Amino acid sequence: MTFSFQKSAELFPAAVRRKKRAGFSYRRFDTAADAVRFAIEELPADSLNGAYLQVDEARFDQNGIRSLYESRDFPLPRRKLDTASAETRVPKDAA
Repeated sequence: MTFSFQKSAELFPAAVRRKKRAGFSYRRFDTAADAVRFAIEELPADSLNGAYLQVDEARFDQNGIRSLYESRDFPLPRRKLDTASAETRVPKDAA
């Protein structure tokens, strides 16, 4: 069975929250592609950890969501994640 990025999807937060700060709450998306893009590009890493995506009867955890995003069938443009600036940042104490 082929996954359809055009079906509606629901994104659920982690069941247990250790931090009592504003995180994300349940969201419904018109397309699974929009939900996957939001989860990978917009959610903070701690919110993505433990969250799951539901499309019809199929559920995807953090790794499944990432696999969908990295799939060659993913229909939306991907934002380039800026990892270089984080890796090259030098702490003030080290300078």
